[in-house]
Amino acid sequence: MTFSIIVVCRNAGEKLHRTIESIRRQTEDDYEIIVQDGFSTDGSVEWLAVREACESLKIFREKDEGIYDAMNRAVAHASGRYLFFLNCGDYFADETVLAQVKEEIARINDGKRLRIFYGNIRERATGALVMSNPKIDDFACYRNVPCHQACFYDRRLLGKRGFRLCYKVRADYEHFLWCYYKARASMHYMPVTVASYEGDGFSETRENKRRSTVEHMHIVKKYMRRGQVFKYQLIMLVTLAPLRTYLAGNEATAGVYQKIKRKIYGG
Repeated sequence: MTFSIIVVCRNAGEKLHRTIESIRRQTEDDYEIIVQDGFSTDGSVEWLAVREACESLKIFREKDEGIYDAMNRAVAHASGRYLFFLNCGDYFADETVLAQVKEEIARINDGKRLRIFYGNIRERATGALVMSNPKIDDFACYRNVPCHQACFYDRRLLGKRGFRLCYKVRADYEHFLWCYYKARASMHYMPVTVASYEGDGFSETRENKRRSTVEHMHIVKKYMRRGQVFKYQLIMLVTLAPLRTYLAGNEATAGVYQKIKRKIYGG
Protein backbone atom coordinates (compact mmCIF):
# COMPACT_ATOMS: atom_id res chain seq x y z
CA MET A 1 0.00 0.00 0.00
CA THR A 2 1.33 3.43 -0.93
CA PHE A 3 -0.51 5.88 1.34
CA SER A 4 -1.79 6.03 4.90
CA ILE A 5 -3.97 9.12 5.29
CA ILE A 6 -4.07 10.01 8.99
CA VAL A 7 -6.90 12.08 10.44
CA VAL A 8 -6.87 12.86 14.17
CA CYS A 9 -10.02 14.16 15.78
CA ARG A 10 -11.99 14.91 18.90
CA ASN A 11 -15.56 16.20 18.62
CA ALA A 12 -14.90 17.48 15.10
CA GLY A 13 -18.51 17.00 13.91
CA GLU A 14 -19.15 17.79 10.24
CA LYS A 15 -15.51 18.75 9.70
CA LEU A 16 -14.54 15.11 10.13
CA HIS A 17 -17.15 13.97 7.62
CA ARG A 18 -16.15 16.53 5.00
CA THR A 19 -12.46 15.69 5.40
CA ILE A 20 -13.15 11.98 4.89
CA GLU A 21 -15.31 12.78 1.86
CA SER A 22 -12.42 14.67 0.28
CA ILE A 23 -10.28 11.54 0.64
CA ARG A 24 -13.00 9.33 -0.80
CA ARG A 25 -13.17 11.49 -3.92
CA GLN A 26 -9.57 10.70 -4.88
CA THR A 27 -9.18 8.96 -8.23
CA GLU A 28 -6.24 6.99 -6.80
CA ASP A 29 -7.47 4.30 -4.37
CA ASP A 30 -4.14 2.89 -3.18
CA TYR A 31 -4.61 4.17 0.36
CA GLU A 32 -5.97 3.50 3.81
CA ILE A 33 -7.58 6.02 6.15
CA ILE A 34 -6.51 6.01 9.79
CA VAL A 35 -8.91 7.94 12.02
CA GLN A 36 -7.40 8.47 15.46
CA ASP A 37 -10.13 9.65 17.81
CA GLY A 38 -9.62 10.94 21.34
CA PHE A 39 -12.98 9.62 22.59
CA SER A 40 -15.32 12.06 20.86
CA THR A 41 -18.74 12.50 22.47
CA ASP A 42 -20.52 14.27 19.59
CA GLY A 43 -21.46 11.11 17.67
CA SER A 44 -19.31 12.04 14.67
CA VAL A 45 -17.14 8.92 14.82
CA GLU A 46 -20.10 6.58 15.31
CA TRP A 47 -21.79 8.19 12.30
CA LEU A 48 -18.59 7.78 10.29
CA ALA A 49 -18.25 4.10 11.25
CA VAL A 50 -21.71 3.39 9.84
CA ARG A 51 -21.76 5.76 6.85
CA GLU A 52 -18.22 5.08 5.55
CA ALA A 53 -17.71 1.51 6.76
CA CYS A 54 -15.22 -0.29 4.51
CA GLU A 55 -11.93 -2.16 4.67
CA SER A 56 -9.80 0.90 3.91
CA LEU A 57 -11.19 2.92 6.87
CA LYS A 58 -9.68 2.08 10.25
CA ILE A 59 -10.91 3.85 13.38
CA PHE A 60 -8.97 3.82 16.64
CA ARG A 61 -10.29 5.37 19.82
CA GLU A 62 -7.64 6.04 22.45
CA LYS A 63 -6.95 8.63 25.12
CA ASP A 64 -4.20 10.97 23.99
CA GLU A 65 -2.21 13.93 25.33
CA GLY A 66 -2.96 16.25 22.44
CA ILE A 67 -2.76 16.43 18.66
CA TYR A 68 0.88 15.33 18.30
CA ASP A 69 0.43 12.39 20.66
CA ALA A 70 -2.62 11.37 18.60
CA MET A 71 -0.55 11.62 15.41
CA ASN A 72 2.15 9.41 16.94
CA ARG A 73 -0.45 6.86 18.00
CA ALA A 74 -1.93 6.81 14.51
CA VAL A 75 1.48 6.11 12.98
CA ALA A 76 1.65 2.88 14.99
CA HIS A 77 -1.51 1.68 13.21
CA ALA A 78 -0.47 2.74 9.71
CA SER A 79 0.83 0.35 7.06
CA GLY A 80 1.35 2.62 4.02
CA ARG A 81 4.79 3.41 2.60
CA TYR A 82 4.03 7.13 2.87
CA LEU A 83 2.15 8.89 5.65
CA PHE A 84 0.07 12.00 5.18
CA PHE A 85 -1.58 13.95 8.01
CA LEU A 86 -4.84 15.66 7.03
CA ASN A 87 -6.38 17.67 9.86
CA CYS A 88 -10.15 17.78 10.37
CA GLY A 89 -11.41 20.74 8.38
CA ASP A 90 -8.63 20.40 5.78
CA TYR A 91 -9.29 18.75 2.42
CA PHE A 92 -7.35 17.51 -0.56
CA ALA A 93 -7.13 20.34 -3.08
CA ASP A 94 -8.76 18.22 -5.78
CA GLU A 95 -9.55 14.60 -6.59
CA THR A 96 -6.23 13.94 -8.42
CA VAL A 97 -3.77 14.78 -5.63
CA LEU A 98 -2.89 11.20 -4.66
CA ALA A 99 -2.59 10.17 -8.30
CA GLN A 100 -0.15 13.03 -8.95
CA VAL A 101 1.89 12.29 -5.84
CA LYS A 102 2.04 8.56 -6.59
CA GLU A 103 3.31 9.32 -10.10
CA GLU A 104 6.00 11.59 -8.64
CA ILE A 105 7.04 8.95 -6.11
CA ALA A 106 7.32 6.34 -8.87
CA ARG A 107 9.42 8.72 -10.97
CA ILE A 108 11.86 9.72 -8.22
CA ASN A 109 11.96 7.10 -5.49
CA ASP A 110 14.41 4.19 -5.57
CA GLY A 111 13.20 2.75 -2.27
CA LYS A 112 16.56 3.29 -0.57
CA ARG A 113 16.73 6.95 0.45
CA LEU A 114 14.43 8.35 3.10
CA ARG A 115 12.34 11.03 1.45
CA ILE A 116 9.70 13.64 2.14
CA PHE A 117 7.64 14.61 -0.90
CA TYR A 118 6.01 17.99 -0.43
CA GLY A 119 3.91 20.43 -2.42
CA ASN A 120 1.82 23.56 -1.98
CA ILE A 121 -1.36 24.42 -0.08
CA ARG A 122 -4.27 26.78 -0.61
CA GLU A 123 -5.39 28.84 2.39
CA ARG A 124 -9.16 29.02 2.59
CA ALA A 125 -9.05 31.96 5.02
CA THR A 126 -7.35 34.20 2.43
CA GLY A 127 -8.01 32.27 -0.78
CA ALA A 128 -4.29 32.43 -1.59
CA LEU A 129 -2.17 29.67 -3.09
CA VAL A 130 0.86 29.26 -0.80
CA MET A 131 3.87 27.86 -2.62
CA SER A 132 6.38 25.91 -0.56
CA ASN A 133 10.06 26.67 -0.95
CA PRO A 134 11.34 24.39 -3.76
CA LYS A 135 14.78 24.30 -2.17
CA ILE A 136 15.27 23.24 1.43
CA ASP A 137 18.48 24.61 2.92
CA ASP A 138 19.53 26.09 6.28
CA PHE A 139 17.70 29.38 5.76
CA ALA A 140 14.57 27.59 4.57
CA CYS A 141 14.71 25.45 7.70
CA TYR A 142 14.93 28.60 9.80
CA ARG A 143 11.97 30.40 8.29
CA ASN A 144 9.88 28.49 5.78
CA VAL A 145 9.48 24.71 5.93
CA PRO A 146 6.32 23.25 4.36
CA CYS A 147 3.47 22.57 6.78
CA HIS A 148 2.60 18.94 7.47
CA GLN A 149 -0.56 19.23 5.34
CA ALA A 150 1.78 19.56 2.34
CA CYS A 151 4.11 16.65 3.21
CA PHE A 152 4.14 12.95 2.42
CA TYR A 153 6.58 11.28 4.83
CA ASP A 154 8.41 8.05 4.21
CA ARG A 155 6.94 5.88 6.95
CA ARG A 156 10.42 4.91 8.15
CA LEU A 157 11.04 8.50 9.27
CA LEU A 158 8.14 8.37 11.72
CA GLY A 159 9.10 4.84 12.71
CA LYS A 160 12.57 6.01 13.68
CA ARG A 161 11.28 8.94 15.71
CA GLY A 162 7.88 10.42 16.34
CA PHE A 163 6.81 13.98 17.14
CA ARG A 164 8.30 15.32 20.37
CA LEU A 165 5.48 16.06 22.82
CA CYS A 166 7.45 18.72 24.69
CA TYR A 167 6.56 21.02 21.78
CA LYS A 168 2.88 21.91 21.95
CA VAL A 169 2.68 23.96 18.72
CA ARG A 170 5.87 23.34 16.76
CA ALA A 171 6.39 19.56 17.05
CA ASP A 172 5.88 19.05 13.31
CA TYR A 173 8.42 21.80 12.59
CA GLU A 174 10.94 20.23 14.95
CA HIS A 175 10.37 16.83 13.37
CA PHE A 176 10.96 18.24 9.88
CA LEU A 177 14.30 19.67 11.02
CA TRP A 178 15.20 16.33 12.61
CA CYS A 179 14.42 14.60 9.31
CA TYR A 180 16.63 17.05 7.43
CA TYR A 181 19.60 17.37 9.81
CA LYS A 182 19.69 14.03 11.64
CA ALA A 183 17.93 11.46 9.44
CA ARG A 184 19.41 13.09 6.30
CA ALA A 185 16.13 12.71 4.48
CA SER A 186 15.91 13.92 0.89
CA MET A 187 13.35 16.72 0.48
CA HIS A 188 11.61 16.57 -2.88
CA TYR A 189 9.37 19.42 -4.01
CA MET A 190 6.36 18.62 -6.22
CA PRO A 191 4.53 21.36 -8.18
CA VAL A 192 1.24 20.01 -6.80
CA THR A 193 -1.34 21.84 -4.71
CA VAL A 194 -1.89 19.20 -2.05
CA ALA A 195 -4.37 20.55 0.47
CA SER A 196 -7.03 23.15 1.04
CA TYR A 197 -5.96 24.43 4.45
CA GLU A 198 -8.63 25.72 6.82
CA GLY A 199 -6.40 27.83 9.10
CA ASP A 200 -7.47 29.64 12.27
CA GLY A 201 -7.02 26.43 14.21
CA PHE A 202 -5.05 25.22 17.20
CA SER A 203 -1.79 26.98 16.35
CA GLU A 204 -3.46 30.29 15.43
CA THR A 205 -4.71 31.37 18.86
CA ARG A 206 -2.96 34.35 20.46
CA GLU A 207 -1.50 32.20 23.23
CA ASN A 208 -0.20 29.56 20.83
CA LYS A 209 1.30 32.18 18.52
CA ARG A 210 3.38 33.39 21.48
CA ARG A 211 4.28 29.82 22.34
CA SER A 212 5.19 29.19 18.69
CA THR A 213 7.76 32.00 18.79
CA VAL A 214 9.39 30.58 21.91
CA GLU A 215 9.41 27.02 20.57
CA HIS A 216 10.82 28.14 17.22
CA MET A 217 13.83 29.75 18.87
CA HIS A 218 14.43 26.70 21.07
CA ILE A 219 14.30 24.39 18.03
CA VAL A 220 16.61 26.39 15.75
CA LYS A 221 19.20 26.66 18.50
CA LYS A 222 18.98 22.89 18.82
CA TYR A 223 19.84 22.27 15.16
CA MET A 224 21.81 25.35 14.05
CA ARG A 225 24.97 27.10 15.13
CA ARG A 226 24.70 30.32 17.12
CA GLY A 227 26.22 32.33 14.28
CA GLN A 228 23.66 30.96 11.83
CA VAL A 229 20.77 31.85 14.09
CA PHE A 230 22.06 35.40 14.55
CA LYS A 231 22.56 35.86 10.79
CA TYR A 232 19.05 34.64 9.97
CA GLN A 233 17.51 36.80 12.71
CA LEU A 234 19.25 39.81 11.15
CA ILE A 235 18.03 38.89 7.66
CA MET A 236 14.46 38.58 8.92
CA LEU A 237 14.73 41.98 10.60
CA VAL A 238 16.16 43.71 7.52
CA THR A 239 13.56 42.13 5.20
CA LEU A 240 10.65 43.27 7.40
CA ALA A 241 9.43 39.80 8.35
CA PRO A 242 6.56 41.04 10.61
CA LEU A 243 5.19 43.16 7.77
CA ARG A 244 5.42 40.24 5.34
CA THR A 245 3.61 38.01 7.83
CA TYR A 246 0.82 40.59 8.06
CA LEU A 247 0.54 40.85 4.27
CA ALA A 248 0.45 37.06 3.91
CA GLY A 249 -2.33 36.73 6.49
CA ASN A 250 -4.52 39.60 5.30
CA GLU A 251 -7.29 38.58 2.90
CA ALA A 252 -6.92 41.79 0.89
CA THR A 253 -3.17 41.41 0.30
CA ALA A 254 -2.45 37.67 0.62
CA GLY A 255 -3.06 36.86 -3.05
CA VAL A 256 -0.67 39.52 -4.34
CA TYR A 257 1.94 38.65 -1.70
CA GLN A 258 1.84 34.94 -2.54
CA LYS A 259 2.01 35.69 -6.26
CA ILE A 260 5.20 37.69 -5.72
CA LYS A 261 6.61 34.87 -3.57
CA ARG A 262 5.86 32.32 -6.29
CA LYS A 263 7.77 34.44 -8.81
CA ILE A 264 10.74 34.60 -6.44
CA TYR A 265 10.62 30.81 -6.04
CA GLY A 266 10.30 30.41 -9.79
CA GLY A 267 6.80 28.91 -9.69
